Amino acid sequence: MFIIAGFPKRLHPPLSLSNPEPGCKENSVIAITTNHGLIRIELDFDKAPLSARNFQDYVERGFYDGTLFHRVIDGFMIQGGGLTSGMRERRGGAPIQNEADNGLKNLTGTLAMARTSEPHSATSQFFINVADNSFLDHRGKSPSGWGYAVFGKVIEGMDVVNRIKTCATTAMGGHRDVPAEEVMIESATVETGDG
Repeated sequence: MFIIAGFPKRLHPPLSLSNPEPGCKENSVIAITTNHGLIRIELDFDKAPLSARNFQDYVERGFYDGTLFHRVIDGFMIQGGGLTSGMRERRGGAPIQNEADNGLKNLTGTLAMARTSEPHSATSQFFINVADNSFLDHRGKSPSGWGYAVFGKVIEGMDVVNRIKTCATTAMGGHRDVPAEEVMIESATVETGDG
């Protein structure tokens, strides 16, 4: 089975969000500054309120600052949000409910939650699709059919994503497809106003 995150399952029950917080109805824009350039992401609180809120919470806490895009596969995706320099794990919080049944598709330039083979195991890790990956879409509420929840899209900086996806990769510390030269998320911030 295809596993994006590759980390053991968490033992906490997944969080759920029946009513998004009142201030979360507008879609937020997140600025991710990397050592390869700026990527701007629009979060979709409308279709993926739990995943968008989860991601924005990590951003607001500064969790992603100093983490890596630690897994890069051209023609597939770039993954980040859980490892720091030297491939050291930065543990996320409790897992969230999988929202892959929200109708959003894993199309080029979309942002989705990474997880283990357990459908409701996503915490902090995410990936940006660099191809149309329909095999990651929701097909049914079974372990093999849940899919990977899309919760945002790149609105600026696909040129940066495309530079990252072509980085030379190696194996390191039990991980494959690791950029040979670290691809650092220097900061991730919520933009205010018109950005």
